[in-house]
Amino acid sequence: MKYFGAHVSTQGGLANAPRNARAVGADAFALFTKNQRQWFAPALSGEAVADFAGACKECGFSPEQILAHDSYLINLGQPDDGKRDNAIAAFTHELERCRRLGLTMLNFHPGSSLLAIDDRVCIERIALAVQQALDEVPGVTAVFENTAGQGSNLGHSFEQLAEMLEKTDRPGRTGVCIDTCHAYAAGYDLATDEGYEKTMAGFDRLIGFSLLKGMHLNDARCELGGRLDRHEGLGDGKLGWETFRRIAQDERIDNIPLILETPHPERWAGEIARLKEFASGKN
Repeated sequence: MKYFGAHVSTQGGLANAPRNARAVGADAFALFTKNQRQWFAPALSGEAVADFAGACKECGFSPEQILAHDSYLINLGQPDDGKRDNAIAAFTHELERCRRLGLTMLNFHPGSSLLAIDDRVCIERIALAVQQALDEVPGVTAVFENTAGQGSNLGHSFEQLAEMLEKTDRPGRTGVCIDTCHAYAAGYDLATDEGYEKTMAGFDRLIGFSLLKGMHLNDARCELGGRLDRHEGLGDGKLGWETFRRIAQDERIDNIPLILETPHPERWAGEIARLKEFASGKN
């Protein structure tokens, strides 16, 4: 079963997220559980938690179909110890919000060295930060997202992600989300049959599909290996619709949220409908 969806708005309340997802024909969705431009938010009220749970039930979404995303402000690889402590506190806060909402996964960008420390040191700092946060909040999986490798952002290679998972050393509490735009920008050729199979074989060898907890389906505006995080609407970028047909028909990628983060929300319903056609073999 393929769960296609989008990163939807929570404007007006968290309970609007599942309703916004249903409105575009989604079987999955992503959301920020708080304002992603702020470090912290007031504690969730019992009413807000109940309303969200009720809306998810009303719209037919289980926790396995929902991929929460943390704030982009958080850098768990932060070289400055004081700022890193703040990042860990914020990440722990995000995990706790997921736990309160009954969500089981929190997607995040691993972190950046800011060119101030060695990459291996930064990877160690990221892993220890995730470990610390997970030990404080039970029941939520930390989902490492691959990056485009822009600037000093780490996690752009499967080798780096595998090292982060190994050093975090919390089996059953960690996973990976593959962003198609980021992967292509980092040099993984998803746009050809041969490149797609090579990429997926490499992922399976280094990480394993059992740890693939979600995907972000975005076309890419930059060239292969261009290291720029520039999302494009499906079919309008360097990846093209054939890439997303491969994903939709790949049985190794079943039963996880497949989330659009494309820049044209007005097209999401059509993009989701076409992905569903691919998955059914009708197109």
